Amino acid sequence: MPRTPVPSIDPDLLAREFPQQDDICYLNHAAVAPWPLRTAEAVRAFAEENIRRGAAGYERWLQTERTLRAQLREICGAAHSDEIALVKNTSEALSFVAHGLDWNAGDNVVITDLEFPSNRIVWESLRPRGVEVREAPVSCATDPEAAVEAAIDGATRLVAVSSVQFGTGLKLDIGRLGASCRARGVLFCLDAIQSIGALRFDVQAAQADFAMADGHKWMLGPEGLGLFYCREAVMDRLQLHEYGWHMIERQGDYDRREWETARSARRFECGSSNMLGAHALSASVGLLLELGMETVETRLAERVEVLLAELDAVPGVRVVSPRDPARRAGIVTFALANRDPEPVYRDLRERGVICALRGGGIRFSPHFYTPDAILERAVATLRALL
Repeated sequence: MPRTPVPSIDPDLLAREFPQQDDICYLNHAAVAPWPLRTAEAVRAFAEENIRRGAAGYERWLQTERTLRAQLREICGAAHSDEIALVKNTSEALSFVAHGLDWNAGDNVVITDLEFPSNRIVWESLRPRGVEVREAPVSCATDPEAAVEAAIDGATRLVAVSSVQFGTGLKLDIGRLGASCRARGVLFCLDAIQSIGALRFDVQAAQADFAMADGHKWMLGPEGLGLFYCREAVMDRLQLHEYGWHMIERQGDYDRREWETARSARRFECGSSNMLGAHALSASVGLLLELGMETVETRLAERVEVLLAELDAVPGVRVVSPRDPARRAGIVTFALANRDPEPVYRDLRERGVICALRGGGIRFSPHFYTPDAILERAVATLRALL
């Protein structure tokens, strides 16, 4: 089967935007990503302006925030920017859903047995209200979506899954799951933190009711700011638990005593925005959109192919992540034959290979810009250690 041509990007742009030190191999984008240079420059400019002029340019800052909402709408495929809330992190957005819905004793939530704690603990917190948490056994399923669908019954109110699993890198067919949920009248929630910024993503095509993602992984932004997509048709189904000046319809009319909840997803933002984070994340997402998410996705897939080929040549290494390109994103996790991976992981980190211990093995996660030489050097370091 012929390989998809890899879109070209000006190598000078990549060298300028990602001037990482020569002594590291950064393969940890599934955890916390390095910023592009333009993001650091945006932060420096914001800080310098704050020092010199304070908030004299606040109206312009608000325009940056509006630009960011539009960028996040585009990168996740929402119908309108009004469906996008700016949140502190994925866990906050998940909590808005979990503790916003009107649950009844006997209801259940379906997740998978591979979820990151953020997408498990929040649902388990509902157990005192009589809500059951069902873990679909996708880890041992030949058809993961069928395993999720089999766990749904008449008492299921919500299916909440990660579009890409943090440990193994398994990519679910979210379009199939979304269609199945919509047909059954079940709400569909996506933890998309391992997808948005790595893959083309479309909440409408997935028929998602809710989706959330931090900006500090594949979107190449800072920690402390992310997106919460809430489909307009279900927005009123979430009861609010946080209130303040920012989440009302007539925001800025400070002398008005009467108020109503904002009709947009801004209703989930009770107070002042993270303006510093907004400037940074807008710069990072702007780079991804400038290059085009199709280009980013295709180049990342090629990076993963190179990495798999390198790992396959190392004796004693067994790749845990899916081999099928349709089932993976940017995560490659591998186990070691008859060896505890933790000491090897520590040795890799000491030698400058920045990776993670996840999914029963060691997780490498490059991004679209990672050079072949970095992938080859990381695997050569692994080979030497083994």
